[in-house]
Amino acid sequence: MREVVLDTETTGFDPETGDRIVEIGAVELMGHVATGRTYHQYINPERAMPQDAFEVHGLGDDFLRDKPKFAEVGRAFLDFIGDAKLVIHNAAFDIKFLNAELKWMNLPQIPWEQAIDTLAIARKRFPGSPASLDALCRRFKIDNSSRTLHGALLDSEILAEVYLELIGGRQPDFALSTQSSGATGQAAVQWTPRPRATPLPSRISEKEAAAHAEFVSKLGDGALWSKV
Repeated sequence: MREVVLDTETTGFDPETGDRIVEIGAVELMGHVATGRTYHQYINPERAMPQDAFEVHGLGDDFLRDKPKFAEVGRAFLDFIGDAKLVIHNAAFDIKFLNAELKWMNLPQIPWEQAIDTLAIARKRFPGSPASLDALCRRFKIDNSSRTLHGALLDSEILAEVYLELIGGRQPDFALSTQSSGATGQAAVQWTPRPRATPLPSRISEKEAAAHAEFVSKLGDGALWSKV
């Protein structure tokens, strides 16, 4: 199962009032394991960077001026994500911006059901508790000390660790612990293997069993297998 953990940085809060994406970062997971394949792109927003956004992201007009416009990278971005589930913290925000940019390019929109919202998962697992990315890092003891500014690729790498904790741990479980449910991609985080109704028959032949018994008999009375 392929998933893409995704984050965007923007000039503000609403694309319909002129705000634009300035950075996209994404990390690929296969079977809940990072593959090392990433997507990272700074983007010229074609507008001045507001001071408050600069203070959050550290991305200024001079830095972004020679970066490609979204129209130049939108197709490559879609090719990278493909039909993978998109793991996003507060998915409604990022999908709103991405779909606005894609609409202006006459490119296909990202379906809401393609997103797994880690904010929704966290609020369901820990009702009433803070559910920001920083708060979840503290809860799961994930090192985010390098997150002095919001950066899309760094945030997506941290979110990948948070996501694996939210769905039941960082060890891969062959996708048995998670399943999508609607637009928010709620996760079933408590999966436990059930015992077989009928035990599997032994694959040891009578000859092999006799040879084993003969071998154990030569080990003496103190042999562990003799006490079983």
